[in-house]
Amino acid sequence: MNVLLTGASRGLGLATCKTLLERGHAVYATSRTKSAEISELEEKFARQFFFKQADLSDPESARKQIFSPDFVSSSVRLDALVNNAASAYDDIATNMQLDEIERMFRTNVFAPMLLTKYFLRHLLLHSKGGSIVYISSVSAHTGYKGLSMYAASKGAIEAFSKNIAREWGAKSVRSNVVSPGFMDTDMSSKLSEEQREKIRARTSLKAETSVKSVAETVAFLLSDAAESITGQTLCVDSGTI
Repeated sequence: MNVLLTGASRGLGLATCKTLLERGHAVYATSRTKSAEISELEEKFARQFFFKQADLSDPESARKQIFSPDFVSSSVRLDALVNNAASAYDDIATNMQLDEIERMFRTNVFAPMLLTKYFLRHLLLHSKGGSIVYISSVSAHTGYKGLSMYAASKGAIEAFSKNIAREWGAKSVRSNVVSPGFMDTDMSSKLSEEQREKIRARTSLKAETSVKSVAETVAFLLSDAAESITGQTLCVDSGTI
């Protein structure tokens, strides 16, 4: 399986990348920066791992870099797309800054939509079906102070995914969302221990979400084992209810 994965340099993206590579899949990975971990993967999986730096806050420029002759060319037979890259803008609504919201939506919403467009065209070119997974957030389902704008971007991509599933199902394209709870990643590193404890207390398992569990869920949705699953949002959040 050939997978295009965004936001692969760290956190969930890196964990998903490793999970897919260890299962023998080829991964075409992108991120804004190239981490040391990416360099290690290039050495370890030289024949199946390909990397391109691209800043998704400029969706059209990133698209041209990704779907290009030296990366995902027309001869590459993609099977799957994982829209993982995201940026967070945390603040209460009365402090809202339009330029910050626009930048976040370019990364979290417009870029995944544009990559979906060209991924679908790629599938049509090769007359085949495929699987798309979008990474959302527990904040789109359960309110958290300061995350209303971030949650709005994730809610938008969930609605987009469901409609892509309906629109392209007849072409054997599946589209699903994985909605993780709070994980121990760079994006949540600013949280204090008191904030983390409050988050854990809201979950059924009284625990933060395992990055490995989310990555395994993404891999499952891309696989043939999930061939009848589309238009769904799978919450992997330690039971945040």
